[in-house]
Amino acid sequence: MFAVYAARPNPEDPLASLVVGDRPEAEVPDGWVRVKISHASLNRHDLFTLRGITAQPEPIPFPMILGNDGAGTLDDGTPVVIYPVMGSDDWRDDETLDPGWHILSERVPGTFSDYVAVPKRNAIPLPSGISLLDASVLGTAWLTAYRALFTKSNLRPGQTMLVQGASGGMSTALIQLGRAAGFEVWATSRSPKGRELAEKLGARRTFSANETLPRKVRAVIDNIGPASWEHSMASVARGGTVVMTGLTTGPEVKLSLLPMLGGQITVCGSIMGTLHDMKCMISFMVETGIKPEIGQVLPMERAKEAFGAMSKGDTHGKTVLTR
Repeated sequence: MFAVYAARPNPEDPLASLVVGDRPEAEVPDGWVRVKISHASLNRHDLFTLRGITAQPEPIPFPMILGNDGAGTLDDGTPVVIYPVMGSDDWRDDETLDPGWHILSERVPGTFSDYVAVPKRNAIPLPSGISLLDASVLGTAWLTAYRALFTKSNLRPGQTMLVQGASGGMSTALIQLGRAAGFEVWATSRSPKGRELAEKLGARRTFSANETLPRKVRAVIDNIGPASWEHSMASVARGGTVVMTGLTTGPEVKLSLLPMLGGQITVCGSIMGTLHDMKCMISFMVETGIKPEIGQVLPMERAKEAFGAMSKGDTHGKTVLTR
């Protein structure tokens, strides 16, 4: 079948390992279903896979079909959106805390292909009111954004939040979800274009990267990491929360404990979300009429073009590949 895959790990030149070609169709074990993919979206995780980077104890079994998120139809024609988190068969708690958790394209083939096999519970029937195109972006960036806001941030309606970086897939999700939830959303961006996009999506105020804010905010959601860490800590109010959702500028920061101690600041990480989180997010989006910001839609055959733009940071919102 047609697939976009990583041929081998390549830390120095990840795009050199990207192949658009054919792979064997995935087997469908008992209790799993086959999904015919119509739409699948890119994530930075796909670049990590090309580099061979994984948080899992086992290395990625290359060659590996890429793609964490997707939407399509079951063999009986039912439209579904894919919940990308999988784990131990006997785990019954928060899926993101399962020691054996992983997502598509880490241990099993991903969504950039004609078909993908997933456990039955991971194929969520799509309600009316949300399209396959919009559903295809929800599994990673949007799910992480939803959990960061509604489970981790401790925000209440009317309080102010800061989104570090305004134009990426997760940042646009945070802005749209935050506005719909009644938070006052502020955002930073390196460019006027990014700030303009943030304001269009519902940010009340926007600022240049690392610009001093007029007042401190109740929560900061940061998916950038080292380049914004000091600004995030300087921008959060006493008793507030900093939620880390990504590390686009690296995994290490210079950490001073005094501001956390003196300001009684909560710093936490948030990644992905539970199946319950995803179902609640979908219902919330249907009820509020949120339509995800999708910057580009390309046929899957043009995956190399899409990956090149993402690696350079030349994107806004989510990029979706179609079959």
